[in-house]
Amino acid sequence: MIVFPDNSSPKLVEILSSGGIGIVLTDTLYGVVAKADDEAAVTRVYELKGRSDAKPPIVLIADVSQLYDPLPVGVDETVDGKWPGKNSIIIPSLLAPKWLSRGSSGVAYRIPDNNVLRRLLRETGPLIAPSANPQGSPPARSIGEAEGYFGDRVDFYADGGVAFETKPSSLFIMTSNGDFEQLR
Repeated sequence: MIVFPDNSSPKLVEILSSGGIGIVLTDTLYGVVAKADDEAAVTRVYELKGRSDAKPPIVLIADVSQLYDPLPVGVDETVDGKWPGKNSIIIPSLLAPKWLSRGSSGVAYRIPDNNVLRRLLRETGPLIAPSANPQGSPPARSIGEAEGYFGDRVDFYADGGVAFETKPSSLFIMTSNGDFEQLR
């Protein structure tokens, strides 16, 4: 297990691209990240967290070019001003891998409002990023708390300081006509 001072190390790309998982500070909370297109890595995150197989993950993307399905006609790349930002949006999907949709008809995406994280996402591609905590425990607010939860069961920690957010991103669902309904 390696501890990096932040999300900017090129080594993170190498670890994630080879199937590794780790802890990074997103634009909201610390998350357990893995490449979204790597089923084994996604499964590893679910097992680590004790996360329900029925609960789809949030997928972080650098920009709309990383969506598995195109945006509906008439919806711009800022998705009605919600991106980049602390808004996750469930977008209807036919093309996303089944381990991301998990039986639902869409995938929840977020373009984080963090340039360093978006640069990492441009290099790795989409990453899942559920909160860094075992299911049912409070989210880790620091690397120390995350290490207390996961120890050496992750491949790296990227220390982004203290997470000041105490709640996850807002969650919206996009309807087939491009409107939004807030879920949380």
